[in-house]
Amino acid sequence: MIRTHISISPLQINAKIRCSHFAGIKTILFTFLILSSSINLFAQKLERIEPMFWFARMKNPKLQLLVHGDNIAASTISLTYPGVKLVKVNKVENPNYLFVDLELAPSAKAGKFPINFSANGKKIFSYTYELKNRDKSADRIQGVTQKDFIYLLMPDRFSNGDKSNDVVKGLTETALNRDSMYYRHGGDIQGVINHLDYLKDLGVTTVWMTPEIENDMPQASYHGYAATDHYKIDPRYGTNEIYKKYVETLHAKGMKVIKDIVHNHIGTNHWFYKDLPMKNWLNQWPKYTQTNYRDQTVMDIHASAADRKQMLDGWFVPSMPDLNQTNPFVQNYLTQNHIWWIEYAGIDGLRLDTYGYNDPVYMADWALKLQAEFPHLSVFGETLVTAVANQAFFTGGNTVNRGFDTHLQGIIDATLKDAIYEGINGKNGWVDGINRVYATLAHDFLYKNPNTNCIFLDNHDMSRFYSMVGEDFDKYKMGMSILLTMRGIPQMYYGTEILMKNFSNPDGLIRSDFPGGWDGDKKDKFTAEGRTNKENEAFSFVKTLANFRKNSPALQTGKLMQFVPQDDIYVYFRYNENAKGTVMVIVNNTEKEKNLSTDRFAERTKGVTAAKNVISNETLSFKEIKVPAKTTLVLELN
Repeated sequence: MIRTHISISPLQINAKIRCSHFAGIKTILFTFLILSSSINLFAQKLERIEPMFWFARMKNPKLQLLVHGDNIAASTISLTYPGVKLVKVNKVENPNYLFVDLELAPSAKAGKFPINFSANGKKIFSYTYELKNRDKSADRIQGVTQKDFIYLLMPDRFSNGDKSNDVVKGLTETALNRDSMYYRHGGDIQGVINHLDYLKDLGVTTVWMTPEIENDMPQASYHGYAATDHYKIDPRYGTNEIYKKYVETLHAKGMKVIKDIVHNHIGTNHWFYKDLPMKNWLNQWPKYTQTNYRDQTVMDIHASAADRKQMLDGWFVPSMPDLNQTNPFVQNYLTQNHIWWIEYAGIDGLRLDTYGYNDPVYMADWALKLQAEFPHLSVFGETLVTAVANQAFFTGGNTVNRGFDTHLQGIIDATLKDAIYEGINGKNGWVDGINRVYATLAHDFLYKNPNTNCIFLDNHDMSRFYSMVGEDFDKYKMGMSILLTMRGIPQMYYGTEILMKNFSNPDGLIRSDFPGGWDGDKKDKFTAEGRTNKENEAFSFVKTLANFRKNSPALQTGKLMQFVPQDDIYVYFRYNENAKGTVMVIVNNTEKEKNLSTDRFAERTKGVTAAKNVISNETLSFKEIKVPAKTTLVLELN
């Protein structure tokens, strides 16, 4: 943030008046009027320019700077730099803002240049703007695919690596109380860096943290989804520089990073909410109007326009103002911010919060702009809906019903998650129990590419998986086996590998601290010594499957073939045509051991005489396989 202020002080005014004392009353009055005019002209104060710097040779030559400061609109802006053209200075309703349109030629080189602010023909201050070179390192921005295994964590609840930032003076929330689920606990980015080797050993390839940017909110600021500064890492997590180091450390370890971003809303303590550039920067209503949370209104051909508007433009909650994404200034601000972070830090993928609540036309344009700059970037959107068709409606390629392409690569696959729970906990019937998994996957034809969907069993907004299966360890292993062998990109919530539990009501308990992440914790469950026997068994189970996945072409790039469940047994294969290493998955969700004849699966098992149990490493006779009760067998076929 830049705070430059040039003005005439009261002492200077008094000196001027004293000097003109003998010139008479008229001269005094004239001088006073001139000085008053000068004070108004020179009262501008530059608070910030965003983006604070940019990058040369971006695909899109256009750049729009948001300039904020007291009465900044009274200034005239000028600049001179080879390859940089000042196209237009946009004044808006609030005189504390200017939106400056620049055009950067391909010939513009990295370097610094002044942006001059003048009033009445005189320069009053300048801002040194910088164009940086883009980083062309081969290991940057790799994208996230089904080769990967994502670990989702909340930085405040994972590990405290830097006690000096536990409480930051000047922020609204200064309490640090680990006994409360709604206050800050002190976890930070350094704490995550400290445990990356633990994650790599587990078989994790990609880390997704809930939003790290500043959330200077008075309550529950730890979750990160109510931003108050888009260009600044929350100081209780660290700095922009430590975030960049975090990404670089992951890359150095052969791992990747996903950044969680929010288009839909901000927090009420956001600096520009307190001084809106214009009224329609937000979706405004005559009185507070909350979204109806009905994703169906966006796709329903019979929907009321009023219902659709409330879904898209209603506020998520009172503390999260809804951004108006039809406003071109808002569009530029958000798109440039996301491009800035990706280029600055080298992020591999993005998770888009509350995707269905965003303006769909803008989101399609946003996706194209990011793809142009970062062809390998991966993107998936949060769509917590109840049907496959609803999810697929938001994804790219579904142009028939929408009239345009969203270009959204994938979604968070909530319907498959629900089906897996039904398959584990439910009683088998024509469409119930394990048949729900089969039926859900049969709708994959609705997606352009179902392999880009992020599959999961729980996250920071819902009850933990181990609790949802009644703390039944056999069911736990069944679910984890499906998660790590199914099509799509698997994501696991932090602590699932050590059987962390709890339900979402009260929701704070599902966001408990990872034991051992704080000095003085009674148990350090980052180590085998700190875990119970059952926790170590769970950890080893996940580790074995995850590391097998890292070396299995069938799971990393293979197709999925599933067979209609028979005798309460569900079988699917992951395979590559004409390649070895086919994986066969057998799910028995009943209370009885089953004998499975493999004759039925000949189109995928021709020539196979034996199979290796991935977990036990034992070789099984393949003609007939015994499948224990409540078990998912993962077999590598030979």
